[in-house]
Amino acid sequence: MSWVGSTSLSSGAMDPPITISRMPRAMEAAPAMRVHLAAPCMVSDRSAPSRRYRRTCWASLKVRCHRSSPMEGPPLDPEDLLGPEGEDWRVPVNELAARQNELARRLRDAGLPGLLVQHPIDLYYYAGGRQNGALFIPAAGAGGSVEAGGNGPVGYVRRSLRRAVHEAGGDDAPHEITAFPSLRHLSDVLHERGVTEAPALQRGEVPASFADRFAKALSALGPSGDGTAVVHAQRESKSAWEIACMEEAAGVQIRMFEAVEAVGGEGVSELDLVAAAEAVSRSEGFAGQVEMRRYPLQCDRAVVVSGRSGGVSSFFDSAVGGVGPHPLSGMGAGFAKIKPHDPVLVDLVHLHRGYVVDMTRMFVAGSMPKVWEERLEDMVAVKEVVVDVLDRGEDCSRAWEEGLALATELGHADHLMGMAPDQSRFLGHSVGLQLDEAPVVAKGFDRPMPLGGTMAIEPKVVHQEGCIGSEDTWTRDEDGLRPLTAGGAWPWVTTW
Repeated sequence: MSWVGSTSLSSGAMDPPITISRMPRAMEAAPAMRVHLAAPCMVSDRSAPSRRYRRTCWASLKVRCHRSSPMEGPPLDPEDLLGPEGEDWRVPVNELAARQNELARRLRDAGLPGLLVQHPIDLYYYAGGRQNGALFIPAAGAGGSVEAGGNGPVGYVRRSLRRAVHEAGGDDAPHEITAFPSLRHLSDVLHERGVTEAPALQRGEVPASFADRFAKALSALGPSGDGTAVVHAQRESKSAWEIACMEEAAGVQIRMFEAVEAVGGEGVSELDLVAAAEAVSRSEGFAGQVEMRRYPLQCDRAVVVSGRSGGVSSFFDSAVGGVGPHPLSGMGAGFAKIKPHDPVLVDLVHLHRGYVVDMTRMFVAGSMPKVWEERLEDMVAVKEVVVDVLDRGEDCSRAWEEGLALATELGHADHLMGMAPDQSRFLGHSVGLQLDEAPVVAKGFDRPMPLGGTMAIEPKVVHQEGCIGSEDTWTRDEDGLRPLTAGGAWPWVTTW
């Protein structure tokens, strides 16, 4: 028997090592053997985003060993992975379990046998972290499901296996977590778990070549469908925990606006204002990336445009473009400096534990010219129409039609959400783990904003000499729409 040595998994330097060993070479092509590991670790009560109560337990980690041991390397100390002030920022296990169960039901209803989740955002959503790997979730009652006598959901991880186990909840994880098998054995490994049909892939999210490679590997189980729409539909409605994360983000966002108010004024550059806002956001845990669903869009987290910069369009599908610092980052804040009486649009995004809130307010050095005040009043009126339609539970497309009709009546048709030929055709976009989720206040979205939905509503007008408008992130519950961001708690215009 040939061994490559052993390694240990523990939660700290004082924990006893647990040895795992490589299987004999003669068995490498055979079904993988299972090794049961037990190590003390910290498991948190994570029923609320900022709860800090922790308890020590013995966690059992099921690891499937293949060609080499994925557990080699230094031990993982969960204390190294805590958030600020010792907070546990993992997704609660009951949240992950509920999401997986809901996905299983939706896959069954869509006629899909299961899904291989591979997009990083959705791995975080369903598995608790975005490690390099895939999560297989069988449809309710389908082959591989517990109801059908299978083993249920399983996460296959290339790296980091230790972190994947921790992020999923350790011993409390709602799914098995194993090392990623050789791709040529993937269909056999799934078949051993009771899977009888090839799972769907996220063809609308991952590169085509990537999806094709997995479809080929799974072809022994049949053709692979597309589960993208099923995932997107599920993520439209946020749980109470997700809403709480967004409310936490909104509190940080207010401090970002306060920082802009404190440093702004005549002669200050757009980039300096962004730097002040970003310092607050970074210090509160923003990781640096605003996730987008639509390729090839990328978004700066803080868009600040002053005067004529606000009339410059960009590649980004939104009302406001901005110059940006250079052509590769050709949107948002640039080197322009604030001039007296120019409208300064400040559009700030903050993410708390991945969840987006989006808010826009206006600033001015001195007094705002009357023509801009009137334009802002009109956009606030358009916003109120959109909110009213969505609040009544009517379709998002209806909210677009009524908002557009009012903007046209007020004389803004040629400048609403941009100037021709670069006008955007929406008045609001859903947000969550990504900035551009669905539904959208636009033509074709003939369904209401769902209960638990979260949407940034942002009517704006753009002229050559600048832009103006407002934006808040809203959620819909049984009582209707309510703002998650500042709403009326922050004025539409702040004067330096």
